[in-house]
Amino acid sequence: MRDTVFRRRSGWIPNVIREDDELKLMLGAGADANHAPRTFTFSIGEAHLAVIREDLARHLLLWSAVLPLCDAAGTQGRLDESAAVALLDPILLSAPADVDALFQRIRWDRGRLIAHGADIDLLERGQVCAAMRAATETSDGRRAQEYHADRRRAERGVVLGPLDAALLMYTGQYLHGSTVPRRMPDAVDPALLPEVMRVIASAEQACAGMRIGRDPRRGKRATDKLAWDRMATTVDAAVRRAHPELVDDAVRTVSFLMCSEAADHSRSTPMEDGEEAAGDRADFGESARKTILSFTDDKGVERKWFADNPRTATAEFWEFVGDRSAADNEVFTIEDEEMGEGIQLHFYADSIARITTVHEGEGGSDPEYQVEYSLVDGIGGYRNLVSAFVRGGCAALEQHGPWMTDAAEFERARRRRNAH
Repeated sequence: MRDTVFRRRSGWIPNVIREDDELKLMLGAGADANHAPRTFTFSIGEAHLAVIREDLARHLLLWSAVLPLCDAAGTQGRLDESAAVALLDPILLSAPADVDALFQRIRWDRGRLIAHGADIDLLERGQVCAAMRAATETSDGRRAQEYHADRRRAERGVVLGPLDAALLMYTGQYLHGSTVPRRMPDAVDPALLPEVMRVIASAEQACAGMRIGRDPRRGKRATDKLAWDRMATTVDAAVRRAHPELVDDAVRTVSFLMCSEAADHSRSTPMEDGEEAAGDRADFGESARKTILSFTDDKGVERKWFADNPRTATAEFWEFVGDRSAADNEVFTIEDEEMGEGIQLHFYADSIARITTVHEGEGGSDPEYQVEYSLVDGIGGYRNLVSAFVRGGCAALEQHGPWMTDAAEFERARRRRNAH
């Protein structure tokens, strides 16, 4: 039989129950192997109950000290009840100076106290009882999160100024640097918002006209890492020049915002609206235009493109790559059987081969091909080469060389490039 003897308005603060005619403190902490909340209990006395009823600060201090014991129990271990009981008298019944001294020796959950209003400066000085004079039953989890975020930055030697903090608030990255940034002007102190917007304007001017395209080699929503790095470098340099007082964390959050927005724009833009379509519309002469193309991957899967397709050949090809590309599928071919030419893209090696038919096979003999190799600079290089081939065939690729016919010579060139 279990009855609740004392409960505070905030349901998470430990309750006092009577179970089998024995007073116990009951608290929830952690989770079991199935992610369900765990509940722990341990025995207390009437004197402890009296303090818990009357003194919120002591109640919260006890909770803070017991939580590490619950963490130690893990997903299925038992609470060290002897250790928990040993905390009762020193925390609930001792003089404030003795409580402060105890908290210098034991593990305790600092964030729990901060969430309930503890004075952070006094906590840092070890005056835990004095720090809890401002304690409240209601919890402010964000206050504890901000404290832990500041602690992590301090461990890296980072101290934020008011504008630095405002920029991190604006992008939503004050608490977690890995959070995808977004624009949150309402999170910023109105007095600092004009300064924040001046920094944002500097970044926007620096990357105006730059874009981050998609990289179908890594999936349909992946973006071009080289383009991302170029934009980040450009924005970083401009913001540092215009606002040299900002710390690295603030500068990075601004460049992260600019890059994320550019990447999101690219992901939401159909292929035909990107640079591929613009390239296909270039005038290379109607005679050079492709009418039928065959796309294949390293697994033998094929997709055909015809001139009457409402989508461009490059858009169709890169969608094919986005659908099919994988760690074990990194070679893709575009072939024009009618013209006897094609290109083979080797994503694993940042290289390409252009293949032209020198002599058709006769009398059952195999055709004779010329194979030439070239190095490629990232997805941007691949896009240019694919677009050029679609517009003008292998002849249009000449300017994108040098092209090497000797496979061994090409392999040496590739190794030299990778060594730098």
